[in-house]
Amino acid sequence: MPRATIYYFTEDIEFKLPDPQSTTDWIRKVIRQEGYQLISLNFIFCSDNYLYAKNLEYLHHDTLTDVITFSYAEKPQTIEGEIYMSIERVRDNASRYTSSFWDELYTVMIHGVLHLLGYKDDTLAEKETMREKERACLLVR
Repeated sequence: MPRATIYYFTEDIEFKLPDPQSTTDWIRKVIRQEGYQLISLNFIFCSDNYLYAKNLEYLHHDTLTDVITFSYAEKPQTIEGEIYMSIERVRDNASRYTSSFWDELYTVMIHGVLHLLGYKDDTLAEKETMREKERACLLVR
């Protein structure tokens, strides 16, 4: 069976991940540690406008956001999906939270992966768990 991989795309912006292979290896490791199997995963780096349109169309949220995750997994404990990320939101968040752009980017990337792994952030307790998982995942990067 061919090794499942992670693909990186852009929509409505120019952006290049500096080391896609090490990022892929890191995300695969997180997925494995959570007991899941990677089937396929696409990251789509995009503009605020592009992600806003997705947010409105699919989630009916009339707001800007940094990440939207779509799971297409048909079997339990598998990862198959797409993670859309606004590079403009990531830049703004980095400035707002006084972190580097790259730290914020990887935090948002793993946040999307954690959603595919079943983690939620609707309640305060879920948000705290999500932040703890993000920090733990970033340490193994």
